[in-house]
Amino acid sequence: MSTAPPTTPPTAGAPQRWRRPPHIANPRTRWALYICASVYLLWALSSVEVDVARLFEGMSRARTFFAAALTPDFVTRWSDIRAGILESLTMTVVATVAGIALSVPLGLGAARNLAIRPVYLVCRAILAGTRAFHEIILAIMLVAMFGFGPFAGVVTLVVSTIGFLGKLIAEDIEAIQWNAVEAVESAGASWLQRVVYAVLPQIMPRFIGLSLYRLDINFRESAVIGIVGAGGIGATLTTAFDRYEFEAVSAILILIITTVFIAEYIAGAIRRKVL
Repeated sequence: MSTAPPTTPPTAGAPQRWRRPPHIANPRTRWALYICASVYLLWALSSVEVDVARLFEGMSRARTFFAAALTPDFVTRWSDIRAGILESLTMTVVATVAGIALSVPLGLGAARNLAIRPVYLVCRAILAGTRAFHEIILAIMLVAMFGFGPFAGVVTLVVSTIGFLGKLIAEDIEAIQWNAVEAVESAGASWLQRVVYAVLPQIMPRFIGLSLYRLDINFRESAVIGIVGAGGIGATLTTAFDRYEFEAVSAILILIITTVFIAEYIAGAIRRKVL
């Protein structure tokens, strides 16, 4: 007759399931922050003025707009729409090319591992300044300085492109494999040769992708800044809205969406061939 081995009863000190420790160890401080955040959220929600009458009135106008959107009118304002689209495309290409040309040297100078400290600080300050203002605010200021038209829009997009690409180029350079740079440097290469033969080849694939992405952003932004008078299809769109020509608005929006899709397809084809 065999006897089963005795089983050991679970002890009180058995290990419990692991739980991630809280970010704030003190429970009083943690709950005080939770309560303060909840009170502030409730106060913020209560400060939002919700007018039910205006809400229903807006829904009525929305039905009118979407009903008109089903019958887009490409004929009545076709000359203005075509001119606006062509102007936006021109602004996009010019601003992107100019922004890329200016962002490359600034990105090189803003890389901590590539530039001396005075150049690094100056380039970083310039890039920070170009990112300080949103495109619309910058467009409003430039329209006030240079007047209505595409020139203010091009300058706005150039500044935005510099801030966008310059910062990302600098960060990519700071993350490169430095062995290649040291190998070229040991062969007696100058600073420019180190950049051309060891730095740029490592960041070029991502740089091309970011440039194409910025081209897409600039076209969409050209439509937005045109609303404040900085040229492009946005000015035509604003005029159509002001005149309640919702059929023309629908036509403009369709053309903008179509242009973005075509640009995305072309950019994808370029990425597949280059990268």
